[in-house]
Amino acid sequence: MSDRTASYEGVLDAARQIAPAAVRTPLIESPALNERVGGRVLLKAETLQVAGAFKFRGAYNRISRLNAAELASGVVAFSSGNHAQGVAAAARMMGTRAVIVMPADSPAIKVEGVRAFGGEVRLYDRWTESREEIGAAVARERGSVLVPPFDDPYVIEGQGTTALELLDQAGIPIDQLLCCCSGGGLMAGINLVLEAQSPQTQSWAVEPENYDDTVRSLAAGERTGHPSGPPSICDALQTPMPGVLTFPINRRVLSGALTISDREAADAVAYAFRTLKLVVEPGGAAALAAVLAGKIETQGRTTAVILSGGNIDPALFATIIEGRFQPALKGAAA
Repeated sequence: MSDRTASYEGVLDAARQIAPAAVRTPLIESPALNERVGGRVLLKAETLQVAGAFKFRGAYNRISRLNAAELASGVVAFSSGNHAQGVAAAARMMGTRAVIVMPADSPAIKVEGVRAFGGEVRLYDRWTESREEIGAAVARERGSVLVPPFDDPYVIEGQGTTALELLDQAGIPIDQLLCCCSGGGLMAGINLVLEAQSPQTQSWAVEPENYDDTVRSLAAGERTGHPSGPPSICDALQTPMPGVLTFPINRRVLSGALTISDREAADAVAYAFRTLKLVVEPGGAAALAAVLAGKIETQGRTTAVILSGGNIDPALFATIIEGRFQPALKGAAA
């Protein structure tokens, strides 16, 4: 693993590196949404990226830089689903093997997606086992290269290409940008671009209310975790703590962080389907949820929203769009 740090120049290089493989996803604007919030909302549809989420960008940027010996040894990653699929897809493109360590409660569609791309799945209990330890053990046993979900400069820079495209596609000043935040890789990559190209744009992270480690870390001025809480339907955003590499970037650039409830996430999934005609998973809809729930002022402003992924469990999707979703009770055991 390189000891280099992520940079804006690295994001520019990543854009060149991933161009042959990644999708330049559309930037969508909905008159109905604009009318609802009293401003312009520009939606970056990473749901249409390879493997259905932004994660492919960082995974391909990392794996495509491996040398022949590293490719021959394969790669290993740990993820609740979207990074897993991104790594599996990138590994297949590069002709190497991928072992993915995934929580046993990952949505079946994400596990099936990894296997469809040729990845080998190793399931674990997210509440009693450490995915980092398991991933490191697999890497040692097989001599594989570990591809972290966010704490890697090439991964961060690959994710940052989302913002390069967004600013180019928008062609107008962006007042504020909202993005979901887990370990902070996408947020950090975007912030490197905003810092260089659009410093006037306010940058906001959005997290599930029971997984508000970025909110807590910004308040504390250092990386900190959150209390144990019930699982969230935003399965992609259940990270215990911001990344070592990502948090310093986000702390420097972020205007702040917001939280949403599972109900608000579900409402955003339903809105995306009914009004935008898009399939978005709950974690991928977190930023849209914050806008729809009025967590930030949008009147008379131009707001960019990242729709980060669309890999939602079909049964959960049906429950949400049919109006049958009931959030878990607060304080329930994890």
